[in-house]
Amino acid sequence: MATKRSEYTESSIKVLKGLEPVRQRPGMYTRTENTLHVFQEVLDNAADEGLAGYCSVIAVTLHADGSVAVEDDGRGIPVGLHPEEKLPVVEIVFTRLHAGGKFDKTAGGAYSFSGGLHGVGVSVTNALSSRFEVTVWRDGAVHKIAFSDGEVVAPLSSKPIGRGERRTGTMVRFLPNPKYFDVPTLPMGELLHLLRSKAVLLPGLRVTFRDEKNDRTQEWQYDEGLRGYLAESLVQQGADEPLIPFFEGAQEIGTGHDTFAEGEGAAWVVAWTESGTPVRESYVNLIPTRAGGTHESGLRDGLFVAVKGFIELHGLQPKGVKLLPEDVFARASFVLSTRVLDPQFQGQIKERLNSRDAVRLVSSLARAPLELWLSQHVDHGKRLAELVIRQAQARSRATQKVEKRKSSGVAVLPGKLTDCESSDTSRNELFLVEGDSAGGSAKLGRDKEFQAILPLRGKVLNSWEVDPDRLFANNEIHNIAVAIGVDPHGPTDSPDLTGLRYGRICILSDADVDGSHIQVLLLTLFLRHFPRLIEQGHLYIARPPLYRVDLPAQGKRPLRKIYCLDDGELRHVEDKLRQEGVREGSWTLSRFKGLGEMNAEQLWETTMNPDTRRMLPVEFGKLARSATEQCFTMLMGRNEAAARRAWLERRGNEAEVDV
Repeated sequence: MATKRSEYTESSIKVLKGLEPVRQRPGMYTRTENTLHVFQEVLDNAADEGLAGYCSVIAVTLHADGSVAVEDDGRGIPVGLHPEEKLPVVEIVFTRLHAGGKFDKTAGGAYSFSGGLHGVGVSVTNALSSRFEVTVWRDGAVHKIAFSDGEVVAPLSSKPIGRGERRTGTMVRFLPNPKYFDVPTLPMGELLHLLRSKAVLLPGLRVTFRDEKNDRTQEWQYDEGLRGYLAESLVQQGADEPLIPFFEGAQEIGTGHDTFAEGEGAAWVVAWTESGTPVRESYVNLIPTRAGGTHESGLRDGLFVAVKGFIELHGLQPKGVKLLPEDVFARASFVLSTRVLDPQFQGQIKERLNSRDAVRLVSSLARAPLELWLSQHVDHGKRLAELVIRQAQARSRATQKVEKRKSSGVAVLPGKLTDCESSDTSRNELFLVEGDSAGGSAKLGRDKEFQAILPLRGKVLNSWEVDPDRLFANNEIHNIAVAIGVDPHGPTDSPDLTGLRYGRICILSDADVDGSHIQVLLLTLFLRHFPRLIEQGHLYIARPPLYRVDLPAQGKRPLRKIYCLDDGELRHVEDKLRQEGVREGSWTLSRFKGLGEMNAEQLWETTMNPDTRRMLPVEFGKLARSATEQCFTMLMGRNEAAARRAWLERRGNEAEVDV
């Protein structure tokens, strides 16, 4: 029976207004398993007042009706009319996406350093709350406004504060709408940990918590900061006494720095223990980064360079033992608090920092103090060195056991392969690079410890309909198969993967149409003849940038270089620069025609450095294997010209042509 065809007309286009996008797709804006993140957005606004130096007390109340109130004694959200929107600012803040006081990072801005970045967070909380009330004490008056599901239900009202009372601050009380959350309550353990961490990271700030339902109150105020917090956490984790005294420090960038902005910096405390579960917590502008990020990578790098230098200086390294950063970091517990002027997080929930410069920032700040401390405390340094060397020896023994199982039947590796030094398969990476020119930059820019380079000449053979026993007639495919150490196989075969030499196989091609074509040809090869590598998560696509934006120094900001993957990201960056008040046309735009135009340092920083790159894993996703294979048959099959033509006529308007 024929089905009715749907119409596609002008009226088919729907424009979502206000906070409607949040209510339709809440998972794009927040975590929906519980209400902790929407609470955190409110708490972070209060903490940002403390970070700016205007707040000394944050009071959190869990009311008996399930609502939560967060009150601070900061400056109070402005309540006057916005000069352009002609609406009360306090209303705009809670009802408009991308509206807030955190955009302006210049010297006179309301927040030089903050966790809020794009004015999305607290408006999401409002959109997903059945009741949301705001009280502001400011300018000698108390102001109130109320919302329901993101819409104003009680407009802004004001009345004078009582005579003699001098008060400023903001209180937000909200009741999350249970239909948007798996569990519409706060996880108590994570909540208390979050509140305590705010007090730790802002010494002198008093954080109070009251649970009306269970008649429970708690209060935190840490004058000793990170050190006391880590010591307390280690005891709770059952760790033994630290091997050496705590290594702690705090550094801040001064005026006139070439790379970093004035005020950027980090505070840290590190402890090494021989047993127990390590405690590792990191924060950026008071935002907890549970998934770590580039600031943690910077701390790891700084500690490694300092400890390795101490070991080499004192001749402590045994012959044949090679030290790696994980040897220094394996038994390290730490709390790291970083200040970054313009942090770039992964996603709206901000669990991981992606800012590339944070690696160099934290590494440079932490390395020198540890080098000095070790030189002043040689006995402690030697005890730490012994621990690190034992970790390296244990890692080396484990790797050798794996190698003995894989040693049979070794093939002669391709002459064009520039191999890595490590024999740890889980860590090693092979980059299949488009062209000899880019291969040269990749060889110079790589980390030779664990990254191997195999340049490919021209475009790889379309192998969709090539029999497996004829694959090796093609030199490029032969080199790929021998380099990775796995024989071609089909989807129903059970290949021997013990010879696999690299945990990650990364396709690295230009960010243009030809590069995309090479990606498709290599994906065709792996899908048809090495499907088990895709199933087990070994195949990746590297994402080099297409553009570089150079900005001159401005105010607190030093000279900056921003890399963009594509046109969409470039538009986003340029829009953001305009919002920041950067003068139109003051930035310079460069377009990379290919990987060969990037020098080794640029290629490493943007595409190969595990701490700063953006790598796409190749997986089947929502499409079943059969549907994926049908799509590739249509695209790559020799006798599918009619099907491809029909597909192009039907879907050709979706293509983004790069000419």
